[in-house]
This record gives sequence, C-alpha cells and structure tokens, in this order.
Amino acid sequence: MVPSTRKARSVWLAVLGVSLLFSVVVAIAFGAVPVRADQIAGAVLRGMSGRASGATDAVIWDLRLPRVLLAALVGASLSTAGVLYQALFRNPLADPYILGVSSGAGLGATIALVTVGATAVGGVVGVPLGAFAGALLTIVLVVRLASGSGRVESTSLLLSGVAVSYTLAAVTSFLMVFKRQSMQAVVFWMMGGLEGATWSYVAILAAMLAVGMALPFVRARELDLMLLGDERAAQLGVDVERFKLLALGCASLVVAGAVSVSGLIGFVGLMTPHMVRLVLGPEHRTLLPASALAGAIVMVLSDLVARVVLAPVEIPVGIVTALAGGPFFVWLLVRQERV
Repeated sequence: MVPSTRKARSVWLAVLGVSLLFSVVVAIAFGAVPVRADQIAGAVLRGMSGRASGATDAVIWDLRLPRVLLAALVGASLSTAGVLYQALFRNPLADPYILGVSSGAGLGATIALVTVGATAVGGVVGVPLGAFAGALLTIVLVVRLASGSGRVESTSLLLSGVAVSYTLAAVTSFLMVFKRQSMQAVVFWMMGGLEGATWSYVAILAAMLAVGMALPFVRARELDLMLLGDERAAQLGVDVERFKLLALGCASLVVAGAVSVSGLIGFVGLMTPHMVRLVLGPEHRTLLPASALAGAIVMVLSDLVARVVLAPVEIPVGIVTALAGGPFFVWLLVRQERV
C-alpha cells in the first residue's frame, strides 16, 4: 500500500537512509582484510583530521571508503536519471542503459581518454565533460528517432535506444582497436567497475549529482504534471519544451558523472525507481530522494558482491547488476504488455 501521509513517507526515507548507512559500514568491513566497526569509525575520524596512519587506516580511508562512497553516488545518480527519464517519457521501461545514454556517455568518455588521456586534467575534467556531451547528444538523437510520427511511442523509444546503443558500442570498440595503447583504460568503461575509485572522483560525482538532482527536486510538481501528458501539463502552466530540456540536461549530467567514474553499469536506473514507485507512489518530491537512496544501497551491495563472491578475484560490478537487472527487465516488459 502506498503511504498516504507525509509522515509515513518521511519514515520510509529515514528507513532508507539508515539502511544505506548500514550497507556502507558492511561494505567497508568485508573484503580481503576484514575490519571491525570500531576500526572503521576510528580510521574515518583520523582520516578527516589528517592523522590517518597504519595499514588498517590506509585500507579503510584510502581504499574502501572512497570506493564505497563512489558506489553509493553512482547508484544514486543512475536512479535519479531513471526517475527523470521515466517521468518525461511516461514509460517505466526507460533508463539510461536501455535508452543508450550510458553508451553515449561511455563513448564520450572513451574519446576523451584516447585524446587527452586519463591523468591530470584529462582524467579529472576531460572525461566527465566528454561523457556529458555524449550523453546529451545521445538522448536527443534517440528522442528524434522515436518521434518520427510526431509522438514518442514506447516501442519506438526502446528500439531507438537499443539501436543507438549498439551503434555507439561498435564505435567505442573501434576506438579500442584503433588506439591499442588505451585499450586497458577503455575496457574499464565498457565492463563497469569501481577499482579506480579516488577521493577526487567522489568529490566530482557528488557535485554533479547535487546539481543534477537539486533542480528537478525543486520543480517536482512539474514532474508530477508531466505524467499527465504534454498537452495537459501545458494547460496546467508547465512550459513543456523548456522543462524537458532542463530535465534531460540534469539526467544527462548525472549519467555522465556516473559513467565517467564507473563505466557502463546497467539496470540500476530501471529497477530502483520502479520498485520505489510501487511502494511510495509517483509523487516526485518523495520519489526522487527515495530512489536515490535505494539506488545507492543497490550499488553498494552489488559492489560488495562483486568484491567478495569470488575473492580474491573481483567481478566487474556491471556484470552483477546485469545478472539482476536482465530478468527484472523481462518481467517488467511482460507486465507492461499485459496492462
């Protein structure tokens, strides 16, 4: 049952927040070298004050904490983008991966990698900028292809997304062959992983997510009205085309941030918004933060599974999310056809 009061929705948000904190602690604690909760607290306090020392502090502060926080931010970013795409297109099957936006961001990041490199300014600034340009151009192209008849049909949107995604993946593969010296770095983006997590990446993605999520949250009412259709939303005072550009820009920004630091990770933006919507309803002032928290939890736990299930070998986290998200997508597609 969807909670009908603001207090009930606040309780759900609090539960998700506590669950995320618990997931973060668990993810930091488990690994090749298990650590206790008190060791985590001590290492974090010493790291924040600049007094981190010893092997345990190095494992927690320099390796696991930035990786776990980056996983949370990636999950929150992909889920936020999923909420925006599903609202704008009124389609529960829309997400950054299926629409090809992740592939576009990946191609943009790849071009940046093979041209300006993965270090210094090239890695910290050039890759996110390239990913943002690729994501934005891709969603514009997909929508153009899907709206040939004047309206965006669900089937056309999905087919356009898949077609564009495969095309962009082929271009990315060509760049891998053409620039063999950059192949290892490019493979990182293709498979999806958080092995290269740093505090710089955490800061960059946190800033991109803050901007990309704040604007839609402030204008959550317009998102609610977009669910009624473009014509009805316009009648109720929404500048539809301008708002679409704003929302698509915000979605592309957070997808670009996520892809630039973690590569191609699918289905998080599809699964979590849909499940949260079933529990909390479609009101975006609640749905946006709740989906971000849920996506962060899913990503943190997925990365934990990727690190420990075959330890000491790590599985790319994109494989873990695909194994969970593939069957979920099939179920959602069948359910959508029956409605």
